[in-house]
Amino acid sequence: MTDRNPKVFISYSWSSPGHQALVQNWAEQLISNGVDVVLDIYDLKEGHDKYAFMERMVTDNSVSHVLLVCDKAYSDKADARMAGVGTESQIISKEVYEKVEQSKFIPIVCQFDNQGEPYLPIFLKSRIWIDFSTPESANNNWEQLIRLLYGKPFHVKPKLGKVPAYIRTESTSPASPALAKINILKQAILQGKPGIPLYRSDFFDTCIEYADSLRVRDRPNVESLGEKVLADCAELSHVRNHIIDWILLEGAALPSTEFNDAIIELLERLRELKSRPPEINSWNDVWFEAHSLFVYETFLYIVAALLKTSSYETLHDVFTSRYIMPETERYTDERFEKFDCFFAYSQTLQSVLAPEGRKLNSPAAELLKRQADRKDIPFTDVIQAELLVLMMAFVTPNARWYPQTLHYATYIREFPLFLRATQYKGFKRLAAITGIYDADALRKLVKEGIDRLEVDKWYNFHFNQNFWTLMNMKKLNTLK
Repeated sequence: MTDRNPKVFISYSWSSPGHQALVQNWAEQLISNGVDVVLDIYDLKEGHDKYAFMERMVTDNSVSHVLLVCDKAYSDKADARMAGVGTESQIISKEVYEKVEQSKFIPIVCQFDNQGEPYLPIFLKSRIWIDFSTPESANNNWEQLIRLLYGKPFHVKPKLGKVPAYIRTESTSPASPALAKINILKQAILQGKPGIPLYRSDFFDTCIEYADSLRVRDRPNVESLGEKVLADCAELSHVRNHIIDWILLEGAALPSTEFNDAIIELLERLRELKSRPPEINSWNDVWFEAHSLFVYETFLYIVAALLKTSSYETLHDVFTSRYIMPETERYTDERFEKFDCFFAYSQTLQSVLAPEGRKLNSPAAELLKRQADRKDIPFTDVIQAELLVLMMAFVTPNARWYPQTLHYATYIREFPLFLRATQYKGFKRLAAITGIYDADALRKLVKEGIDRLEVDKWYNFHFNQNFWTLMNMKKLNTLK
């Protein structure tokens, strides 16, 4: 026997030759499963003291478990011993049972009474037992017994996770009310229920209403504005996560034109959260910074989630659609914006996120990094998403974007989306997003975009930052 092999002693009643043969059959199966078995017909020899043998097996530290094979005869004899009546010494007594840790004993029920109750000795009535009363039950529960003996149960309690971000924050606001709506929508998608657009619309409405309830409508305290922005962004991150949960599920399960249209609709509604509420006539744009950062962050997560679900055609729609401008920002005849309307930066978080006076290249990116609490979309995926957004800004006329999270890409040499595009099949995915199926044409447009946005003047990026190289531009579509 090795340290990994359990050793069991089987206690049973000699009620009949058939019952003894059944117990011997189970013992042989246990041995074939690597379990060392102590059984009277193997180990009790002429001249041995039966009671001393039984007690020694129960108290032996090398015996990991004692199997109590319980039928009516076993139960009656055990209870008789408890009452002081001498009977068969192979039956475990209450006194012996209480000498060792009781978890060592495993009742195996072989028989039930007329009321459907298992025959068990009185001192075992409260114990969890395993049903071996029929050949079918023994077969169905055999793995349960073996797993129990080896300490490898079916259900293992997961490791204790991290404290949720909303617990770590100072805010005392309740959890997002959209939680119930996303759970209902998830079930509708997974069960293929009719009317999914209605569940989805209800989810969108709840997300937007909750986010809108946090918008500033009264003049805030300027001295504590940074702290308020930070607290509001923490609250809004719940909504971000609900939205990404939806995209990861429906994008993988039910991708469709309807799904694409729903994302565009949601993005337009998110965009409006960055703007001034129509009932406000006197304001400062900095009041709405928390929602601007929330929209910027959520947009990048949406791009990352669509990449994760291989929703390349949907991404093409996201980058080529025109979004209706909020009514309070229609100062000219222009009514539509490109995807760069989701960009945002921070004016207030520098002092809050770097109180020691350290200069942050981008407080907004630092915030996103600190709020990157999803294991399924880590911060590196968000950085890759912003690199893709930057490429689309390069190839889209008049689009502008400043890739703030790429300040944290100093030590990242390659991103999977762009590295895989070295091969033709990987490039086709990138082409489906950009709408540009010729690698040379894409290189030309990216080069023109780099010049148009005057990337060489972005002096606060790390000295060796090279977006052309990070996008793998030189090697795109060079392997068939």
